[in-house]
Amino acid sequence: MRQLTLDTETTGMDVGAGHRVIEIGCVEIVGRVVTGRSFHRYLNPGRESEPGALAVHGLTTEFLADKPCFADIVDDWLAFIDGAEVLAHNASFDIGFLESELRLSGRDARLPDSCNIIDTLSLAREMHPGQRNSLDALCKRYQVDASQRHVHGALLDARLLADVYLAMTAGQGTLELARAPDRVTLLDVALSDIKVVRRQSSEAELAAHVEYLSSLEQRAGKPSIWRTLASADAP
Repeated sequence: MRQLTLDTETTGMDVGAGHRVIEIGCVEIVGRVVTGRSFHRYLNPGRESEPGALAVHGLTTEFLADKPCFADIVDDWLAFIDGAEVLAHNASFDIGFLESELRLSGRDARLPDSCNIIDTLSLAREMHPGQRNSLDALCKRYQVDASQRHVHGALLDARLLADVYLAMTAGQGTLELARAPDRVTLLDVALSDIKVVRRQSSEAELAAHVEYLSSLEQRAGKPSIWRTLASADAP
């Protein structure tokens, strides 16, 4: 599966008041691995940033003056996100601004028409109810290094979100063989045709497994299901 973490910076918080996108950052994840591919643009919004927003992102009008407008980069951006699962923290904010930019550039496309959108803030709230689930809080919870985050930046925040998402969903992969018609499904395979190979784990592999379980438990703040079941089965 191809996934993209997405973040934007804007001139203000209220898209209805005419505020605009000034930075887009996307980071690509394929098969739960950050590939190194990204999409990043600074944009000239044609207006000033509110003082509060400027204090957050630090992108001055002078810095943005020679940058392209959204309409200049929209085709490249839509091509980059096409068909991907897009992960955004508080997705309604970013998607609302980006769909406004699409309309202003003469496009009537809605983002869900070209990609699947996942709100990682909603996901974090389901996993950690009653706790702080900002990106900063999640970086601390999952021990993601955010020491370079002196101000908000779309590309940096998209990369931090990628690391947080992978840590937050570690061990929660899903079996998707039946989704694609060109793949073999489990129903197509006779159990008698499956040869099970058993191999004794080495001491080093067992130690690595224990270390991995401990790291998961530290992040989750509770014993892993694996270790709980193993204890229950012990004589």
